[in-house]
Amino acid sequence: MNRWILPVVILLAAACSSKQSASTDPVVRGERAFNGLGCVKCHVIGDSGHNWGPDLTMLGFRKSAVWIDQWLKNPHEWNPKTVMPNFNLDDAARADLVAYLSAQKGQAWKEKPWKTAAAAALPAAERGKIVFNSVGCVTCHAKDGYGGYPNNNVAGGLIPSLSKVTEGYSKHELLEKIKAGAVPIPVSSSQPKPLLEMPKWGGQLDDSEINAVVEYLWSLAPKKKGGKPAADDF
Repeated sequence: MNRWILPVVILLAAACSSKQSASTDPVVRGERAFNGLGCVKCHVIGDSGHNWGPDLTMLGFRKSAVWIDQWLKNPHEWNPKTVMPNFNLDDAARADLVAYLSAQKGQAWKEKPWKTAAAAALPAAERGKIVFNSVGCVTCHAKDGYGGYPNNNVAGGLIPSLSKVTEGYSKHELLEKIKAGAVPIPVSSSQPKPLLEMPKWGGQLDDSEINAVVEYLWSLAPKKKGGKPAADDF
């Protein structure tokens, strides 16, 4: 065989194999759909996209595939206040997106946002805020821990605010709770279990990172005049 032909044959075979792999891998198809639909105009995954909407770099760790599917099927049914459009995806396209988004567990970061040199120089509470927003705590607890995000079969139908978390926990207790995660108590045993729960962050964040989040949450406590926490808020 001509010495130039063999390399060409190998390259063509590799290209065909790669194309076949891409067409049969739902994660690859989902990534293609994610980019094609323009999701990157609002969302960040790793170092790509725009942060107008929530960071999705760890979506697959903090949200179940069942919830992601339900959300993509009709965002406004879950949260009437959301500004995310309903793309009216068919079942196949939605399944591919669910596969891609469920696979996002932090591996897309080249450098974690709270570990940059600039972030390392910040006070602990400010670093904690970066962690809170980057890993996606904000998607359930809202900006500055305001709360009010929907969840099914929980008291009031909403995730509570974190602005008064100091009332129920010491800093150590809160650190341990974040590490261990939390499963909401259903209000009705006859209804489906709540789809949103706090994952076990201890497997993703070390104690220093969680401590920074705790310091950030402590900074959200209501203040009295003079800048100190109000006595009746503890």
